[in-house]
Amino acid sequence: EMNNVQLVKEKIRSIKDFPIEGIIFRDITTAIKDKEALREMINFLTEKFINKGIDYVAVIESRGFIFGSALAYNINAGCILIRKPGKLPAETISEEYSLEYGTDKLEIHTDAIEEGKNVIVIDDLLATGGTVGAACRLLKKAGANVKAAAFIIELEDLKGRDKLPSDVEVVSMVKY
Repeated sequence: EMNNVQLVKEKIRSIKDFPIEGIIFRDITTAIKDKEALREMINFLTEKFINKGIDYVAVIESRGFIFGSALAYNINAGCILIRKPGKLPAETISEEYSLEYGTDKLEIHTDAIEEGKNVIVIDDLLATGGTVGAACRLLKKAGANVKAAAFIIELEDLKGRDKLPSDVEVVSMVKY
């Protein structure tokens, strides 16, 4: 009998040489499309965080939104959007992070979170850890108690978890 991780891993499409030669792109869209795989991914996250006193699920644009909103619903938490610059209408705070070439920024509303609230960060994939590291710093700057960062896929050889604060638990379902 196939376990839930195998089921999900089987539904993730691997595309060779995308976006550049030598890279294997792990495409999660084929897993999201599959109703059993989608249910297993959400259930995996729910089992990790239900009844853990989580106040908010912070979701990273854009695929984090898919998993995080369903998770927030299941664990009776609110949902905080972490977005690219210029997307949020009210006053924001931001955190910059490095990309391969240049930098990028993440933003949340200044009133997104109350001091001391327990938050987990969700994204679909942990690669180098740049984006989620910035998300953790941003949430801490806003006064949040960042308990964990969770992902469906982790690309272990990129050592992204080493970029995250040591007090943030890292959870991933499918490892490559």
